[in-house]
Amino acid sequence: MKTLFNNYLKSFHGLSSEIWWLALITLINRAGTMVIPFLSLYLKEDLNFTNSHIGWIMSAFGLGSVAGSWLGGKLTDTFGYYKVMVYSLFSTGFLFIAMQYLNTFVSICIGIFIVMLVADSFRPAIFVALNAYSKPENKIRSLTLIRLAINLGFSAGPALGGLIITELGYAGLFWVDGITCIIATLLMIKVLNPKKAKVLDEIKVENPVSAYSDNIFMIFLLAMALFGIVFLQYFSTITIYYKEVHVLSEFEIGILLGLNGFLIFIFEMPLIKWLENSKYSKLGLMFFGAILTGLSLLILNLTSWSGILVVGMLLMTFGEMIAFPFSNAFAIERAKKGNQGEYMALYSISFSIAHIFGHNAGLQLTAQVGYNNTWYIITGIAAICAFILFSLKKKLNTEKRIKLWKTT
Repeated sequence: MKTLFNNYLKSFHGLSSEIWWLALITLINRAGTMVIPFLSLYLKEDLNFTNSHIGWIMSAFGLGSVAGSWLGGKLTDTFGYYKVMVYSLFSTGFLFIAMQYLNTFVSICIGIFIVMLVADSFRPAIFVALNAYSKPENKIRSLTLIRLAINLGFSAGPALGGLIITELGYAGLFWVDGITCIIATLLMIKVLNPKKAKVLDEIKVENPVSAYSDNIFMIFLLAMALFGIVFLQYFSTITIYYKEVHVLSEFEIGILLGLNGFLIFIFEMPLIKWLENSKYSKLGLMFFGAILTGLSLLILNLTSWSGILVVGMLLMTFGEMIAFPFSNAFAIERAKKGNQGEYMALYSISFSIAHIFGHNAGLQLTAQVGYNNTWYIITGIAAICAFILFSLKKKLNTEKRIKLWKTT
């Protein structure tokens, strides 16, 4: 046990202090954004909106995320990651506080769009910051540490949010969300002064390549959008499936979903450290992650035994742990040849697009063709994603062989 614990700690060695500060800031920010898990419930219970209205508001949420990711990339390339991160976080705090005063359908659609526009401009900037503060050999583990912070934040946030709603109501939730964003900003200004921070891998490109002309990257983004649609079923459709088909209680559903965060916290960093040193390529590992995630839904059709839900959650969790860090690393590596903000914005947008279509598609399919057929269709999407990633891997290997042949 002691050896396992020591090996776990070793997987964190070598990361810069700036990366640890970024992880803490991310943890505070993600634990603070507890409005998001309760947004639909708030709109339904407090403001008495219909499901149709809530659907349109969530679409505005996704569109704001797409626009914010694109804008964040442009601003990062123009003004630098630090200014974008500071202004995005600080402004988001005040916007969250202001959201509680909106109560009409149109005002909330506009309000949530603006909140996500500002909030998600942070995402491309933090990817570029990670690139700057990480040594090349530590990139993937740095990304994984940020993911750990995000998962811990998302685990603590909803629990804390439920307590705040009970004691202070939804108004208290908006206030706490806003204040935590402002606190995270002040901490960033204190510990990540760009004049004092040690930049380990600053990339300057004389003649940057546009991400839009990088065909391999654009195909990769298509695969990531498809993977996002599959993965996001676990944040909407699957919980209703647990309730309606397997008759799980809210407590049992919470335990099952909590298993995901617990496994990521325990296993992701050692797993990524081990895979980094393996012979497998990033695209090859993403391919395997997509297969595991697709299988996690397919096996639900094999039996009515509720224990299969645990197996499915295990498959999805390990698929997620493998696919996300290496897709992040592939995007950052590809971005070194062009405008980093533009590349990372498009990478973020691929998942924002999945948010627009993924939840709605899954729920509409279950209503039209039932759960079993929905899992077959979603597994088919995962298979298309895996095929694209496999094809990209073959294409890149061919290009490398041609380059090697030309230089010899």
